Amino acid sequence: MQTNDPINTMPIQAFLAQVKSADNSNAKELKMDITSAKNLATTLGIVMANQQGRLEKLVIENKGDANETVTISMDGGAGWK
Repeated sequence: MQTNDPINTMPIQAFLAQVKSADNSNAKELKMDITSAKNLATTLGIVMANQQGRLEKLVIENKGDANETVTISMDGGAGWK
């Protein structure tokens, strides 16, 4: 599901700011309302799906020749620095 449309990352940014604030104040827990949690989950899902789509596209575009030969030589680590 790769798209070039801009993704609204405000819920992620808000969460990161909330974590930073809690960390700076040495808080032991972080609470968020269900609406914020749903927005964060949805945004993370969209970002992850987008990245998966980009990865799939990259793999397809860079797919090598099926008959490509890879040569590996074993020298026991000679020349290792």
